[in-house]
Amino acid sequence: MIYPVIMSNNRLQPIIKEIVWQKKIEVAQIQQEMSFASLQRQLTAAPTVRDFFTAIQQNIYQPGLIAEVKKLLSHQDIVTSNFDFDPLAIAKSYVVGGATCLSVMTDQKFFQGGFDHLRIIRHRIAVPLLCKDFIIDPCQIYLARAAGADAVLLIAAILTDAEINNLLRVINYLGMNAVIEVHNLTELDRVLKLEDVRIIAINNRSLEDFSVNLSITQQLMAARRSQLQNLGILVISESGIETPADISLMADAGIHAVLMSDVLLKQQNLEVAVKNLLNHKFSVSKNMIKK
Repeated sequence: MIYPVIMSNNRLQPIIKEIVWQKKIEVAQIQQEMSFASLQRQLTAAPTVRDFFTAIQQNIYQPGLIAEVKKLLSHQDIVTSNFDFDPLAIAKSYVVGGATCLSVMTDQKFFQGGFDHLRIIRHRIAVPLLCKDFIIDPCQIYLARAAGADAVLLIAAILTDAEINNLLRVINYLGMNAVIEVHNLTELDRVLKLEDVRIIAINNRSLEDFSVNLSITQQLMAARRSQLQNLGILVISESGIETPADISLMADAGIHAVLMSDVLLKQQNLEVAVKNLLNHKFSVSKNMIKK
């Protein structure tokens, strides 16, 4: 049985509601095809969990860069480049350029991603990996972990507090990190009331009209920076960050890392693009790639 979609924000764009509805269908199919025991058995061959939180916290570049591997810039726009989409080649360029962690888009229907991209990258890349998807059920977390994810994204706008708490328990049980995404002060205050929150991502893109404004991060940090620091929560900013100047603005706001994708994927040389953003000349990350 497929249950109605219950989301915390009824003003979301129709495409977001459509994506979440599709996730309900996918989860129902997974539950029909795989028992909980079979999901657990997949974990026996899963790679060792890498510490996403510590990688960001102890990164020599502040804020650190979480670079995203994905085929579509949105649910409609295919990345155009001088080469066919190769998730491993993209990941290698990011890491050699100096990325702290990688984000991997795994939604298949709308973004042409997949857990296979995670597996391919995990086999050769040693930095922590974030599974970027529309997570609504624990079975998705088990599949992400089996594919090599070290952290998963939870979007507050599509989840109730009870759902977030339930998913957090599963994530913590598996030794992973949760990155909880918020878009406004109301969502941030909701999340700050929850237990075991360690990483929050502020998305500068509104899910109500898709507008992008870097001041969202600045406003939320100005309002809750002290509370976030007292709780020891790391904060990531995503969407709309394109230049070293933008990264400097985020650093001034107190951000620990920025998540970037579109502006990087449009570049012909990803490694150089990352180095230019981080304002450094030499990579320290080649040991993060397995031969």
